[in-house]
Amino acid sequence: MVFSPFGTRLRWLGLVGLFCLSLNGMAAPTASFPVSQQQMQALGIRLQPLQANESDLSKPYPGRVTLPPGQESIVSAPVDGLVTEVLTQANAQVKSGQALLRLLSPDLGPLQLQLMQVASQVRLASQTANREGSLFREGIIARRRVEEAQAGLAEARAALNQARAALRLAGMSPAQIQKVERSGALQDTLTLSARKPGTVLSLDAQQGQRVPAGTPLLRVASLDTLWLDIQVPLDDARSWPVGTAVTVPGRQVQARVISQGPTVASGSQTISLRAQVLSGADQLRPGELVQAAMPVTQTSGSWDLPLSALAREGQQAYVFVRTAQGFEARPVRVLASSGQRVRVQGTLKAGERLAVSSVIALKAAWLGQGGGA
Repeated sequence: MVFSPFGTRLRWLGLVGLFCLSLNGMAAPTASFPVSQQQMQALGIRLQPLQANESDLSKPYPGRVTLPPGQESIVSAPVDGLVTEVLTQANAQVKSGQALLRLLSPDLGPLQLQLMQVASQVRLASQTANREGSLFREGIIARRRVEEAQAGLAEARAALNQARAALRLAGMSPAQIQKVERSGALQDTLTLSARKPGTVLSLDAQQGQRVPAGTPLLRVASLDTLWLDIQVPLDDARSWPVGTAVTVPGRQVQARVISQGPTVASGSQTISLRAQVLSGADQLRPGELVQAAMPVTQTSGSWDLPLSALAREGQQAYVFVRTAQGFEARPVRVLASSGQRVRVQGTLKAGERLAVSSVIALKAAWLGQGGGA
């Protein structure tokens, strides 16, 4: 024998209709109506005892994954030049000090020449200061000449520090500057290296490209530490102080609130909660939009129920409590919902049995008794 799903549904609806018609002739209080055990079995009504809240309920809010300040750095061209080699690629993991790309720049020549000149002046001024000091100790010259020599040496050393700083700003490392200063061998190629370990987020430089000074060439960021910027209603923000645990549904991500924004978005009347990701940062990407699950505060007299236990009549929510004669429809206030769970508040007691399936049939029977509008 072949059973048609459409025919089964018609038989089920007919059963509900006959059930409601059988109740129309009975006199019962507004909130209560009789339902026998046989009728419950026919309609597939399941009961669940009411228990204290055993699990934390959470509510999702929109959030964005961001990078803390200092986690991201932009490698830019320190001088005008030509990109001769690109030594990395986007999404690559780089170590501290790893070479990223090389620039050929004519601007390095004058800076290195100035370094060599002032380095020679420092050596000459140092020799002069030593000679003048020796002559003064022998009583041959006056102290004024010693002071003049020492002043000249101080000026030469200041000029040397300035020349070194200019080369550092141009992208040369201290070791390279020291090598030029000692050997006098000028370099026309500049190697740009990673200052910190991280991931190459973007690469804008291409081999053979001419770039002016200050042009961003690539972005490197450490993704070990991430933030979640979560937008929540102003009235609810007080429920989540600093230290509140935050999760991301569907991912093994754990975070904790570290601050609340001082301003309110005028259009949405929301504020930003900032949470630091404690674990699972490898499952997130900077700039990604996610749903952050914020815990719902436990309220006195509240109960966590399956969403299937709720029935609505207009704007009012009801649950059906099993009694000796049948069921009683009790109004409840929905505090929060998450997935297939809902938190309600109403005149309920632990141990009472609630209908958690086929509540549509119970609602139809209840309204047939005049319990609704």
